[in-house]
This record gives sequence, structure tokens and C-alpha cells, in this order.
Amino acid sequence: MEDKYQDIIDLPHPEPTGRTRMSMESRAAQFAPFAALSGSSPSSKSKKTVN
Repeated sequence: MEDKYQDIIDLPHPEPTGRTRMSMESRAAQFAPFAALSGSSPSSKSKKTVN
């Protein structure tokens, strides 16, 4: 069986032509608010007890 994507598998990834790429720091800052929605913070995993 021939791989149906063999003709495109080694092509380079397209780069944007009309604008510059966003830095990794900017991307992280843009998507950081969604981390609060997923409860991925270590403090959200521990239960606090009142003595």
C-alpha cells in the first residue's frame, strides 16, 4: 500500500509572507489565561484544611 501523503510529507512548512512570526514569549502570554480555566496550577490540586 502506497502512503497517500508521500508527495507532501517532505515539503517545508509554509511561512507567513505578510507579517512576522509571533515570539514564543508573546504566544505564551496570549494563551496563559486559558491555563486558569483548566486547573493546571499546582495549588489547585491540593486541598487546604483549616485547623
